[in-house]
Amino acid sequence: MSENETNDTVLPEKQVKRLRALLNEAETNLAAAKELLYSMVGDDDLPKRSVEEVAGKVIEGVFDGQTMHDADGKAYPVPANYASKSKLVEGDILKLTIADDGSFIYKQIGPVARRQLIGNLIQHDGAYYVEAGGKEYRVLLASVTFFKAHIGDQVSIIVPEDNREAEWAAVEAVL
Repeated sequence: MSENETNDTVLPEKQVKRLRALLNEAETNLAAAKELLYSMVGDDDLPKRSVEEVAGKVIEGVFDGQTMHDADGKAYPVPANYASKSKLVEGDILKLTIADDGSFIYKQIGPVARRQLIGNLIQHDGAYYVEAGGKEYRVLLASVTFFKAHIGDQVSIIVPEDNREAEWAAVEAVL
């Protein structure tokens, strides 16, 4: 086999692999954009579907406070409204179904043990935090706006029970 034959057969395989990767990334980005649009505009007009009713790709991963990471380390955007409403905390196990139409449907399947703390809402570096137990925990803007919280408010938060290194907390309530 000549050098040209080797390059001709390897090059198309690399191109096909790259194209597949680009298509997968585009599908993921499109689905994330749709999900973001739905979370911003609302989904009252959209048909309600359960994960069991949807055909598509199913991925499991761990929530890190903002996103879900699968076993390969790939990050998937979790809508802030869902994370806030479901009171997700770092370490929770999620199942993501990417439906055939590109929509993302999350379901919490493995909540970690939790503990509650009370602290004060603060803001710096463009982000919101709750100072509790001698530590600052970052909280989602969606939670702050949903609860109509203001800087200085006393807030009840939920953190992972066994993860003292957690950076994120879920807002339970404004006191």
